[in-house]
Amino acid sequence: MATTNDIKNGTVLKLEGQLWNIIEFQHVKPGKGGAFVRTKMRNVMSGKVVDKTFNAGLKIETATVDRRDYQYLYQDGADFVFMDTSDFDQLTVPAATVGDATNFMLENQMVNIAIHEGNPLYIELPPSVVLEITYTEPGLQGDRSSAGTKPATLETGYEIQVPLFVENNTKVKVDTRDGSYLGRVND
Repeated sequence: MATTNDIKNGTVLKLEGQLWNIIEFQHVKPGKGGAFVRTKMRNVMSGKVVDKTFNAGLKIETATVDRRDYQYLYQDGADFVFMDTSDFDQLTVPAATVGDATNFMLENQMVNIAIHEGNPLYIELPPSVVLEITYTEPGLQGDRSSAGTKPATLETGYEIQVPLFVENNTKVKVDTRDGSYLGRVND
């Protein structure tokens, strides 16, 4: 058991039999009345985001979540196989748990997996990854008032918007949180 004073970003709480990951928190002490903690939480299983307010000093139950580095090995049907780099144990994670991370994962890439009581909860990718563009139309400079973008397919099969000057077989840096283009990468 912990109190609301122990809440930090990334803390996993156990509320009403479900696990919630703290995304943001703010300790508020108004001039009149008692202090409270305003939080934004994501349900670990469904991904639903809710705002919840706790009174300061309230006892809450935290869940023990083990976060470890794993190496992505391969896809086995609908499941993904990862290897713990410290003891070489393999972990099979269902596609629903991996979620949108599949758009940015290449074989042998390192990821962080959160595990609670032997069950994988979610996968954390690095903030950005370097991927190669496999196909994009040639960019035509034309009559437009601002810098244009065009669709490009990455080596994972995911499609992003890139500037007109980007060509096929170019390595680009991609933000894994929203899939946006961050820049070209020189080898």
